[in-house]
Amino acid sequence: MSFSVKPVLTGEKAVLRPFTAADAEVMAEIIRDPEVLRFTDDPDTEFTLEQLRSWYGSRSAQPDRLDLAVTDRATGELVGEVVLYEWDERARGCTFRTLLGPRGRDRGLGTEATRLVVGYGFEELGLHRVQLEVYGHNARALRAYEKAGFVREGVRREADLRDGRWVDWVIMAVLEQEWAALNSTAR
Repeated sequence: MSFSVKPVLTGEKAVLRPFTAADAEVMAEIIRDPEVLRFTDDPDTEFTLEQLRSWYGSRSAQPDRLDLAVTDRATGELVGEVVLYEWDERARGCTFRTLLGPRGRDRGLGTEATRLVVGYGFEELGLHRVQLEVYGHNARALRAYEKAGFVREGVRREADLRDGRWVDWVIMAVLEQEWAALNSTAR
């Protein structure tokens, strides 16, 4: 299995497509959004536009991960990203993460983008398990992940210090048989 193929995945609301260096400016705005900063792992890291151009420009060449731009199907506007990474060949599993900027929120784009890329992982790549960790205080993401089929498996209690407060990480996953059952009833 390899993440070498970078597909275009189309839903009713979202289109996922490979990144290009030209996406760096919009992604720079998105990753500076206060809500994105609040819910990402390292808020003290700052990236230059040149670093972001290099990063997003190189995503299509990475065989060990799948980074896709989330765009609004109606407008073509870039609103965020979805990523499958940390491939474990023996367990046929990987980790998932996403982030959406302000223009991508509260319209179902995140849930659909999650379903599209996770579905691709199960149906095209033969994954057995997709897992994630999300801050326990990120209610919007928890809802979107649950709608997409992820199940809470546990909590890493007070695992991170954010803004002077200890916060939990919620561990979630979806298995191939759960995905298949959810999507056979949806058809």
